[in-house]
Amino acid sequence: MSSTIEVLLVTGQSGAGRSAAARALEDLGWYVIDNLPPDTVGALVDHGLADRTRIDRLAIVVDVRSRAFRGDLGPVLEQVTSRGGSVRVLFLAASDTVLVRRFEQVRRGHPLQDGGTLVEAIAAEAELLRPLRESADLVIDTTSLTEQRLRQRIEAAFGEPEDTTLRVAVQSFGFKYGLPTDADMVVDVRFLPNPHWVPELRPHTGQSPAVRDYVLGQDGADDFLSGYARLIDLITEGYLREGKRYATIAVGCTGGKHRSVAMSEALAKMLASRPALSVGVIHRDLGRE
Repeated sequence: MSSTIEVLLVTGQSGAGRSAAARALEDLGWYVIDNLPPDTVGALVDHGLADRTRIDRLAIVVDVRSRAFRGDLGPVLEQVTSRGGSVRVLFLAASDTVLVRRFEQVRRGHPLQDGGTLVEAIAAEAELLRPLRESADLVIDTTSLTEQRLRQRIEAAFGEPEDTTLRVAVQSFGFKYGLPTDADMVVDVRFLPNPHWVPELRPHTGQSPAVRDYVLGQDGADDFLSGYARLIDLITEGYLREGKRYATIAVGCTGGKHRSVAMSEALAKMLASRPALSVGVIHRDLGRE
């Protein structure tokens, strides 16, 4: 038998993107099983550990579609760890409004609807899964994510099995579109002058060299980036020591077009030189204006 197996339990709210996450994981080389009854996980891990099978990375989608699932993955975690495997939990979430819209678009009922309203089913599921969400290793809120951007988040978090690296997603956003609910840290760069008020810069984004140079050339921009990078250096060791392997740093300006984009990319470039960090950049609201 092979000595170890890495298990990822994919769960979360119905309609929040579990299937899209599973497809992304499969493309990354994970062996993916969807809608597995929780009490069969142990047997599947044994199968993966067998010499003839040798599955190194196993992703299992577990959710309320299984009648045996009641929001507690404790027994499942025990099944994996008792067999010598390592296990992590990925939780997918989204706002009620977005979940309602997604269900209406696909014209399918919610697994917990049972004759009630869709809103009631979504609320019941959220309450059932609340403890699981709070204890998950990584929570991804897909409210404002396209499938492509969700794939980027999955790739950044699970693309390479490296246990000594903190995977950091630097995400720009616009405050007027709401705070990212899955952010571990929120950075406000609205103290910098807004390129929106410079006519020749307004049409461009923070990825444009002219906008980037304007933003990074402002008083305090370099000091802010350097200071925040030092703060991340301070917490990285503690995160890794406590078993945290993923962190989302949300960098916000008013609309998520100019300052937050330029500062996110500059911060990510600065952090990329840290050997303990694997850094990716996501621009949540770019293109919305």
